[in-house]
Amino acid sequence: MSTSELTELLGKPNNEVEDALNNLKATIKRRKDCALQLTNVSGRWIFEVRPNLSQYLPEKFKADIPQRLLPAAALIAYHQPMSQAQLVDMLGQRAYDHVRDLSNRGLIDRRRDGLTRRLTTTRRFAEYFGCPEVEFRKVRTWFREEASKMGLNSAQLAASLAPDEQMIISEFSESDSTEEELQNTD
Repeated sequence: MSTSELTELLGKPNNEVEDALNNLKATIKRRKDCALQLTNVSGRWIFEVRPNLSQYLPEKFKADIPQRLLPAAALIAYHQPMSQAQLVDMLGQRAYDHVRDLSNRGLIDRRRDGLTRRLTTTRRFAEYFGCPEVEFRKVRTWFREEASKMGLNSAQLAASLAPDEQMIISEFSESDSTEEELQNTD
């Protein structure tokens, strides 16, 4: 839940709820034998199993990502940081719904960047897909290496993840990304 949702539910001031959540997070972190942790993922507070223990969970306890979201997740991981507008150019209007769903699942971070949103993967994304790194630039490198091993560019990879859908995915130009990154640093 978000802090604002908890504030409304509990009828307490926002700063009081935020302080309580941070205190609870610190208390849980100090406990050596605790299997859970409290994490703020993209503005939502969640209880989750500690990452070093997640491998021991039965498969039925791991959250499934709907097949329809995998192409968007792959494109974001491959091109991050990327703008939501670039993802829409690649996938069409359905990208808006996919971004919202991936963000609600805690798999991507979407931050306002001018008229669009800047999309990156989260630690939860890295854990879910078995990436040994969590920092988004390292996740991008790992993801690209994995795609390269399969001989796929980002559009081919994304299309392969949703074989039942008739997807036309335009390839994202790295020169477009470089130009946009340069504009964002000015």
